[in-house]
Amino acid sequence: MQVFVARQPIFDTRQRVVAYELLFRAGLENYFPAGTDGDLASLRVINNALSTFDFDKLVDGKKAYVNVTRRILCDALYAVLPANKTVIEILESVSADPETLAAVRAARAAGYQIALDDFVARPGLAPLVSLVHILKVDLLVTSPNERRRIRDDTRRQKLMLLAEKVESAAEFRDAAALGYTLFQGYFFQRPEIISREDIPPSKLTYARFLRELQAPELDFQGLERVIKHDLSLSVKLLKFLNSAAFGWRGRVTSLKHALVLLGERPFRKWASLIAVVGLTDDRPPELALVSLARARLAEQLCPLCGLGGRELDAFLIGLLSALDAMVGRPLPELLAEINVSADIDAAILRQDTPLGTLRALTVAYEAGAWADVTALAGKLRVPEDALPELARRAMEWASETLPL
Repeated sequence: MQVFVARQPIFDTRQRVVAYELLFRAGLENYFPAGTDGDLASLRVINNALSTFDFDKLVDGKKAYVNVTRRILCDALYAVLPANKTVIEILESVSADPETLAAVRAARAAGYQIALDDFVARPGLAPLVSLVHILKVDLLVTSPNERRRIRDDTRRQKLMLLAEKVESAAEFRDAAALGYTLFQGYFFQRPEIISREDIPPSKLTYARFLRELQAPELDFQGLERVIKHDLSLSVKLLKFLNSAAFGWRGRVTSLKHALVLLGERPFRKWASLIAVVGLTDDRPPELALVSLARARLAEQLCPLCGLGGRELDAFLIGLLSALDAMVGRPLPELLAEINVSADIDAAILRQDTPLGTLRALTVAYEAGAWADVTALAGKLRVPEDALPELARRAMEWASETLPL
């Protein structure tokens, strides 16, 4: 499922981007859909910015302005956002009642900056204005005299004034001359829509499980917390570990029991395999088969190219190298999310390391790119005539292993 968010830059007097406002979008249409519930829109922007997008990359390391309704403010539902990177933008529809004022004080105490959107002076608003850091003034609905009056009335509070809906160079110059220090509008840039393929809930547990398995030290409490969210993962894992392929005398009854029987490194291998197969549930079965065969081939090649002892790493590299096809997201983003080690990340994305060259060889052989196969096998000093038999065994193993 595609997830959308729009971001519009905010500039300083030197026309440098200092922040981005994050805006709700339901699709590629670059406008706020009529009839959209404000609470839902705010929650989706907050959730998507954190769970679907990389928050820091989304705002390019700068601050994010995020619109909040009264409910989002008073229930502190914004609190999942980093305080040092977030400006809470209170919508103009929010009144200055005691509960709202208390919520603003709490947000300030937590370290958030507060902005008041579409500011127009009106009775009863002064207590709220006294608590905010930034006033956003809409140039389309205010006259030059009103903008000057806002500046004069708030000067003692040392508020930052942000001119929004700036649509011409003249408006930018006039607002800057009045003392406005932040600017936003079509003169600079329209909102930019950014989309990303969301990881469906059915796959999210498998992705989280895979992340836990990449930790330098296994945390079984963390692993167990993840599988509690999806009973099918626990069932698949135990069913697989109790299959005839392992030949245990007794049944494996828990993750810890499996660790004792297998050892940590083999446990990581087999548990990762289950997670990857789970990620391909809604994809053609050939995708899982190819990933497993690629992993097994890479593992078998290690002793032939001086990588003995790196079999587990080679297996994981082969297994994860098609992760983008499984999930529908760019591979660098996914590898960062599951937190693979630096050498595995490098081997999957590049071929300038021995493991990277090994991964490239398995992909080239799979694709029938024979000139590349010859070059890569020569670089690794792998006998090229050994590849057909190893590839056959790898595919045979993958076919036998896949039906869980």
